Amino acid sequence: MSNRALCREASHAGSWYTASGPQLGAQLEGWLSQAQTSKRPARAIIAPRRVFILGPSHHVALSRCALSTVDIYRTPLYDLHIDQKVYGELWKTGMFERMSLQTDEDEHSIEMHLPYTAKAMESHKDEFTIVPVLVGALSESKEQEFGKIFSKYLADPTNLFVISSDFCHWGQRFRYTYYDESQGEIYRSIENLDKMGMGIIEQLDPVPFSNYLKKYHNTICGRHPIGVLLNAATELQKSGVNMSFSFLNYAQSSQCRSWQDSSVSYAAGALVVH
Repeated sequence: MSNRALCREASHAGSWYTASGPQLGAQLEGWLSQAQTSKRPARAIIAPRRVFILGPSHHVALSRCALSTVDIYRTPLYDLHIDQKVYGELWKTGMFERMSLQTDEDEHSIEMHLPYTAKAMESHKDEFTIVPVLVGALSESKEQEFGKIFSKYLADPTNLFVISSDFCHWGQRFRYTYYDESQGEIYRSIENLDKMGMGIIEQLDPVPFSNYLKKYHNTICGRHPIGVLLNAATELQKSGVNMSFSFLNYAQSSQCRSWQDSSVSYAAGALVVH
């Protein structure tokens, strides 16, 4: 048997983002330098040893969560190593399946966070691992079960969780054209709908979020990874852990004004354990 490490190539590099390491590094540096940091000065910083990345499945029907079959995720900056010890623990629960290399490389939801992760962790690049998890179309009870599984990892301050999601995909090409005329222009209606969902997510309670999705059917592609996080947070809050979630930024790819238009919304938020 060969001991050669199995690798997932950066399959969307060169199309969704640049395949040039130096160019990508410079772009990320520029974007990250523009990001608003926490208002409170930090007294101490713990660099995570493990970065969990939960992304939704766009191409393959999954009713559970799936783990990768490779050892290394390539990026144009440097290779990221999967934490095989944690993968072993997750696999032993019997709740996970394996995704094929084809599925892994076709999916973009996890990969789009890898360059940011690599750049942010550059000064610790030999000191951390990643735990990529592809999240299927989970039922509410499955979201709860996976939330329980991940809660112990969320409780560990040496772990960081990245949840991959866009917000509203609006337009006929997305088969979603909800419009509340009382909000004015279409893009204002989209923003109001998204911010309603964001406010509910900030409550850290999976039930109102689930009810919101049932009522408005907002096309939030990472609704299941978000559901898993909310359930994990709920589990920790039951044991007395104090935490809060707040959104930091919101944007739309374009401003929809007519039925021919389309847009995708984006939101960034952070969970803080007090």
